[in-house]
Amino acid sequence: MAQQAMQPNAGRQKTTGSLFASDHRPHPLQDILLWVTAVVGVTAFISGMFDNLHLLSSWAGLIGILTGLYGQFVSVTTHERFALIMGLGSSAVGFYLGMAHGGLFGGVLG
Repeated sequence: MAQQAMQPNAGRQKTTGSLFASDHRPHPLQDILLWVTAVVGVTAFISGMFDNLHLLSSWAGLIGILTGLYGQFVSVTTHERFALIMGLGSSAVGFYLGMAHGGLFGGVLG
């Protein structure tokens, strides 16, 4: 027993956590939501700078906002929440720029 007091993790099995998990436990759902939000957010942000890509930026921004909000709802660690906020911000900027340049259905319907 004295050995376990000196080594608190001696009886536990070590698991590798994700990059953003500060509790060193795997969070597969949160990681997927984080990366989807980040990739879609960067896509929406960059494509929002061009007038003719308003469909891509507005839809990518909307998807990024929705996945980022759900990711915030189920996130466990502060690192995940911070990265999700960065993705949410870039998704929102891309979404609003896409809406200003023509919107979700601009020129496609009617």
